[in-house]
Amino acid sequence: MAATLKKFAILYTLVYLCALLSLKTSAAPTYLADYCTENGTYASDSRFGGNLNALLSSLVTNATQVKGYYTVMGFGFTDAVNGLFNCRADLNISSCHQCVTTAASQITQRCPNQTEAIIWYEECMLRYTDRYFKFASTEPGRNMVDGRNISGNNLNAFNQTLFSSLNNIAEAAANSQTAEKFATGEAKFGSNQTVYGLAQCTVDIQSAQCETCLKNAIGTFPICCNRAGGARALLASCIVRYELYPFYSSSDSSLTSSGKKKLSSRAVALIVVLVMASVILLGFVSFLLRRRARQRQRSILRENFGEELATLESLQFSLATIEAATNRFSHEKKIGRGGFGEVYKGTLPDGREIAVKKLSRSSGQGATEFKTEILLIAKLQHRNLVALLGFCLEGREKMLIYEYVPNKSLDHFLFDPKKERLLNWFERYKIIGGIARGIHYLHEHSRLKVIHRDLKPSNVLLDDNMNPKISDFGMARIIAIDQDQINTNRIVGTYVVVFYNGYMSPEYAMHGQFSEKSDVFSFGVIVLEIVSAKRNARPIETQDLDDLSSQAWKHWRNQTPLEIVDPEIKDSCSQSEVIKCIQIGLLCIQENPENRPTMARIVSYLSSLLAELPLPREPAFHMDIDLKLNLVSWESSAGQSNYNSMTSSNHETSKSNHFLR
Repeated sequence: MAATLKKFAILYTLVYLCALLSLKTSAAPTYLADYCTENGTYASDSRFGGNLNALLSSLVTNATQVKGYYTVMGFGFTDAVNGLFNCRADLNISSCHQCVTTAASQITQRCPNQTEAIIWYEECMLRYTDRYFKFASTEPGRNMVDGRNISGNNLNAFNQTLFSSLNNIAEAAANSQTAEKFATGEAKFGSNQTVYGLAQCTVDIQSAQCETCLKNAIGTFPICCNRAGGARALLASCIVRYELYPFYSSSDSSLTSSGKKKLSSRAVALIVVLVMASVILLGFVSFLLRRRARQRQRSILRENFGEELATLESLQFSLATIEAATNRFSHEKKIGRGGFGEVYKGTLPDGREIAVKKLSRSSGQGATEFKTEILLIAKLQHRNLVALLGFCLEGREKMLIYEYVPNKSLDHFLFDPKKERLLNWFERYKIIGGIARGIHYLHEHSRLKVIHRDLKPSNVLLDDNMNPKISDFGMARIIAIDQDQINTNRIVGTYVVVFYNGYMSPEYAMHGQFSEKSDVFSFGVIVLEIVSAKRNARPIETQDLDDLSSQAWKHWRNQTPLEIVDPEIKDSCSQSEVIKCIQIGLLCIQENPENRPTMARIVSYLSSLLAELPLPREPAFHMDIDLKLNLVSWESSAGQSNYNSMTSSNHETSKSNHFLR
């Protein structure tokens, strides 16, 4: 790489000397980028082609008569074409005319026979279309990186100063009292450094639209241009640029000592040549560094995910992007924490809200669970499953990026002692149905057959319409379609956890055997908790042997099932629906897995008003004092350290919030 840089430095010197020798009195406009549509073409001898040539000629003519901006709408009665040019407001009319003339000539050469196109120069922008360009969209658009990279020591101060300054400049440009929506500014950072910025919109959009366009343009910088000391965002209706040197003309720099004359065109051309040569050199160096970084990232992915590399590469977020989205994981952005780490709310540059599950380095969720959750959820798509948008695996950091679900988890609403938000029966019934459809999808309709293995209210998130979304697939397992039951040596939880929360089926807890019916058991417990707003768990030291499952069974046997209903909704609920849900819950928690209904049958029960349900048998794990004694005995034989670790883990779990186990 060093040899390549040395050769390029020699080439740069030659280019620099040639530029000085060939410097003319009037510098040509500096081409930046273009956009050529793929939406349509026209024949050169068509009416549209004739209208376009006439429009470009009109733009060139008017560039000598108006300052900075001119638009033509609907040129031609049939096959009409719209067009405009917008020059940088800090340039004189002569520079504007020269740029528009060049742009009008070059745009049809760079985008031959295209029905819409944009060309950007340092001095102006020119565009035409047979439709329109959306003012707020970042597409079509281009980003360009200038200047040297900012060192790690100065990066935080630079980013804070840069984005604060650019936002101020954008607001000033949008609310400018002059005809041009244009503003520049500068700000100090570090000990003695300054960053300069420029923002400008086309005159045809309103102030609010201009501000939106500029903010969207600024939002592209964290993705395209992280660490860059200079960059541009070129959009259809606005531009934003920043540098570490003053690149725009101001009232001071554009006048001579007499206050009447501009800088000579030779001086301007010299500056442009030197800047462009520097940009080329630094851009090439930046390209090599970015390529090396990409190769390093691919190597990390290959080591961790092997053959899944191609599938996951598009889901990888950079650490810089996530830090920008979460304001560097600020305390104000934190929305939850648990045994596996912390969760932060963030906003991506495109406006999407995200939840970032940042795994602690001492997390119990290791590499296996991290890979499982990524590989699994990336292949699952259902309205009742939380959507995984991507992940970040950089250095020692492991993060999962999900869609943001605003209403916390189901347990927050069911078991909140303050009852800040009461779920009515309509919402509860909708949540039960949504959870059932989500599990049914996992079991039968996804491309994979998935057993979740850790269903509980804290892993059911609620969106702004109180629709449930199942989360936390770190412990999920993929099984072959023809497999009914799998044995595992690794049980998610222990007998202590089962006693505390009661979501694990007995065949899984005692023998390590799990199947679809394991999830059905967990679903049944959740249904009873939703109906009653009571936890199935009972503390191990209590003398009360009746957990929720036992209470539900006793009242069902005594033909008083409504006694377990949450008193807050007892008078307003549909009794027939409540009794059906209690019956479904009891059917799901029967001891023999073969007696439990499938999720397909459960969805059918919930969807039908006249469905006949079988009578349930006594629930599994009906607890008595012998079970408690055996449990304590088992824990004693397993070792006190194991007990402490698991109860500690369970305590952390009970405090978890969004996306955390």
